[in-house]
Amino acid sequence: MSLELTVNTKIKEAMLGKREAELRTLRAIKAALLVEKTSGTFQGEMTAEAELKILQKLAKQRKDSLEIFEKQDREDLAVKEREELAVIETFLPAQMSEDELRPIIAEIITKVGATGPQDMGKVMGMATKQLAGKADGKTISAIVKSILTA
Repeated sequence: MSLELTVNTKIKEAMLGKREAELRTLRAIKAALLVEKTSGTFQGEMTAEAELKILQKLAKQRKDSLEIFEKQDREDLAVKEREELAVIETFLPAQMSEDELRPIIAEIITKVGATGPQDMGKVMGMATKQLAGKADGKTISAIVKSILTA
């Protein structure tokens, strides 16, 4: 079942269950999918890969907003972002831990032949392609930086 159909089904369930946070988030996901679908980028059905990118973008927006709200001591707004992020993450594949990422990134560094921080771009390019959807860019970047500067 496509993400759009799943979201529509869950919207109905959230409405019946009167779950405000879930409903708000599902509507945001539906809107993002609709905007992307009508942008002219896709002919016919949207691919699962494109749907995943949209979800990752929405999750990243929530994480960034959450970080800002926490710095500004706006707990009222931070709570909403946490709720929305939790709903979005139910649609995303499980993220790999740092312990799982380190050997994979070390292997990529060896394969690319990176020797220091100046080779970070090469490593990041390959790592983000290989780990797409499995880990976020900030985590990958931090691990690459720590390995290359060690």
